[in-house]
Amino acid sequence: MIEQAPSHMLAARLHGIGLENLCVERVPVPQPNDNQLLARVDAAGVCSSNLKLIAQGSDHTFLNGWDLTRFPIQLGDEGCITVAAVGKNLGDRFEVGRRYCIQPAVDHPPIHHRERYRNGGEGMTKVAVGYTLPGHLAQYLLVTEEIIAAGCLLPVPDEDMPYFAAALAEPISCAISAQDRHFHIRQRAPDAPREPKLGLLHGGVAMVIGAGPMGRMHAEAALRYRPGHLIVVDVMQSRLQWVEDALPERARAVGCELHTVLSEQAVELLGAVSEGRGADDIIVAVANRGLQTQAQQWLAKGGVLNLFGGLKKGEHIIDLDTLRVHYDDIRICGSSGGSPADIAETLRMTAARELDVGRHMTMVGSLDQLTRALEMVRDIETDGKIVLYPHVRHTPLEQARNWTLGDEQTFVKRHA
Repeated sequence: MIEQAPSHMLAARLHGIGLENLCVERVPVPQPNDNQLLARVDAAGVCSSNLKLIAQGSDHTFLNGWDLTRFPIQLGDEGCITVAAVGKNLGDRFEVGRRYCIQPAVDHPPIHHRERYRNGGEGMTKVAVGYTLPGHLAQYLLVTEEIIAAGCLLPVPDEDMPYFAAALAEPISCAISAQDRHFHIRQRAPDAPREPKLGLLHGGVAMVIGAGPMGRMHAEAALRYRPGHLIVVDVMQSRLQWVEDALPERARAVGCELHTVLSEQAVELLGAVSEGRGADDIIVAVANRGLQTQAQQWLAKGGVLNLFGGLKKGEHIIDLDTLRVHYDDIRICGSSGGSPADIAETLRMTAARELDVGRHMTMVGSLDQLTRALEMVRDIETDGKIVLYPHVRHTPLEQARNWTLGDEQTFVKRHA
């Protein structure tokens, strides 16, 4: 059981384009209708996608004309929640005190406020938490009908799981989702039928280009496929050091040889590791047109290239080597976000200690630090995830390296 919700709460709301229109303000706690839930937000991640939303405003795809000056939105697509109140029609499915994660990309047409969208929301098949559905960067949020109907409410499998670990299930799930889009075609014998196998090639050579926050998540998630070699590439030795500190033991446990290399030596190392064949799987975790083009030449026959780092519109067209596609059977894939199944898999892996989520964090603080946190993400002043705890008092951002359940409990208690 949790304490009864108060009448008012703090919420980060966007009133227009630009960081100057982002306010952490005191607003009434929403009241759920018979088909909704009210949830307490235990922890919320700060996602770089908020910067795109703040820059685009009503023109953002998920807003589709929603006027922020008239109808401000509650931000936050990453978080961990606890049910605080249950609508009377949901009493047989949900109970107060149960913890959940939400898949924020909700595959369901909007139910409420359709008049606020362009053309009354005609043709919309998806809405999103932290956009026009209330987000996690607040002390409470409304779990709306769309979230429940789309199966986007995922139970936390371990009640002892730290809030931060559940809150960061969403960004990690994006790596899980992307890697599941790889597939390799194999034949058990020359006269046997071809069989597709999802995921990175077991025993193969995998490469992650870019060891920033998402690249590091990719590197850790890649080990579940047990590649024979995992090569992580970056221009900064400090980022590669994270990989060298965090992943060797886990790599050895799955029979994978881990390599880190600066970009200028990447091709030489790949040639040596693969005996000249190239990589079976390459994930380009940075938004770089040159790398996305060049990486096509680093693939082995039948290899898969994942263009995970999204390029800016207008700069998104790259050259495709059709000869390699035709003669060497290479494949190119990509993804943006995941599904409820990817959140569930991330939570399972976290509960099973197959992921060390705390290693991906760099800072923690109170909700009123959101603007500063976004500025740091924008200006690359931090190299990892920032998690905010909406129910602690004013607390400036502080370091949170290798964050643990004990660290979280001490922090929350100290700043309650």
